[in-house]
Amino acid sequence: MKKPNHREDTAQCEHVSGMIARISDKWTMLVVHILGTGPYRFNALRREVGEISQKVLASTLRDLEENGFVSRTVTPAKPPQVEYALTQLGQELLVPVRALAEWVIANSPRMDAARTTYAERQKIENPTRN
Repeated sequence: MKKPNHREDTAQCEHVSGMIARISDKWTMLVVHILGTGPYRFNALRREVGEISQKVLASTLRDLEENGFVSRTVTPAKPPQVEYALTQLGQELLVPVRALAEWVIANSPRMDAARTTYAERQKIENPTRN
């Protein structure tokens, strides 16, 4: 990405923005993180993720599969068993996901302090809002 308003760069920026929007939501990041430890069946993954609805998890997994981050394997059994795993692309996505998580952990005290400072400043600047 070189110059703003250059058609090729604008298209690349739009592509990057769209892909970041697809992969940066809370559930996608958690699912990728959990699948980074190995394959999971749907219900086991749902229990591991926590407070996620079946519908949202199914949608998240479909989006990850559609974009090549997750593979879905159906084992013929009664009832059929479905297992989800990260693809090679998903494993590569795990690298920045983990790096971002580590950055958040390392910088949480600074962000907490900034929020506290901001809230105190807002009380002074806008006393009627509080």
